[in-house]
Amino acid sequence: MSWQIQREQFLPQSLEEVFPFFAQAENLNQITPPWLRFRLLTPLPIVMQQGTLIDYKIRWRWWPIRWRTEIVEWNPPHGFVDVQIKGPYRRWHHRHTFLSQAGGTLVRDEVEYDLPLGFLGRWLHQRVIRSDLEAIFDYRARRVADYFNASNISPSLIGYLDGFQ
Repeated sequence: MSWQIQREQFLPQSLEEVFPFFAQAENLNQITPPWLRFRLLTPLPIVMQQGTLIDYKIRWRWWPIRWRTEIVEWNPPHGFVDVQIKGPYRRWHHRHTFLSQAGGTLVRDEVEYDLPLGFLGRWLHQRVIRSDLEAIFDYRARRVADYFNASNISPSLIGYLDGFQ
């Protein structure tokens, strides 16, 4: 079974001002909730481009998780895609899109993911995983808004599809 989450957030800065923030993997530290205990393992500086591998460690609830992602698409300043190579999901595909709009930039996240463990994975998704992902993306949106001095601009959940095929 697959799930999808989509978020977008308007920032009152140009595409040329917004994209560089997201193009620096070390900024993940700033936009990841402290309760995940995020730690970047790949030595800095990380050169972002197609094929870049990024290793990090998180702690979800009480489980330590090592995660490796690969940048499979790199199209500055319009977007990039990272996919999980190793981690907690059966599949994780995260498309980051940046669209220039009048007065600023629209930042869009589209994540498609599958969980392991069959019925247990679906049960965990209903009980904790979905709400944890929503909390992670909510936190991220607040931190991004703070960074770009756009705290009065709220993120919008543009979709959350359960069990799409």
